[in-house]
Amino acid sequence: MSKLKRDFYANPNCAQVAQQLIGKTLVVHRPGQPKRAGRIVETEAYLGPHDLAAHSSKGVTARTQIMFGEPGHVYVYLIYGMHHCMNLVSGPVGSGSGVLLRALEPVEGILLPTNGPGRLCKALGVTRADYGTDVCEDQIYVLDTPLAPGEQVEKSPRIGVDYAGEWAQELLRFSMKDNPYVSKPRKSKAT
Repeated sequence: MSKLKRDFYANPNCAQVAQQLIGKTLVVHRPGQPKRAGRIVETEAYLGPHDLAAHSSKGVTARTQIMFGEPGHVYVYLIYGMHHCMNLVSGPVGSGSGVLLRALEPVEGILLPTNGPGRLCKALGVTRADYGTDVCEDQIYVLDTPLAPGEQVEKSPRIGVDYAGEWAQELLRFSMKDNPYVSKPRKSKAT
């Protein structure tokens, strides 16, 4: 199995990148630490500045600068002041698009839950220190593993982006059908 190359991430169709990441294997292997690996079973596409749910919709900032750079790099940010979330920058330089990794099926060295972007980062030890890491190198990378026969990818609206108006209903969340590691959307509270 080989690592995904930069041209995979450079695809101008971010939704296609997000969908094609389902079934691939994410690996974190830092010097002196055990390897951690899991199959990607849930992603969300964020299409760039025109996508009101994307962080890049605010333009180039200190936080989002990496999203406008070379594809195949890690964009990590903190939500609620305590949970890290990891994206893979996609599209041509300047596009501001990326794929949020939402859930993994553990394969090697993962001892904590991985269903949800914050849990995924915690289980892999990914923090803001990983911001800008090149996934075409050796510490964080994605292996080109195929879907198994019978595995299917589903589309649904992204989670937690109600503020984005019509963009909240776009079918830009991709998940492996019936996989137990896929995160579950929060239920709406009755009013």
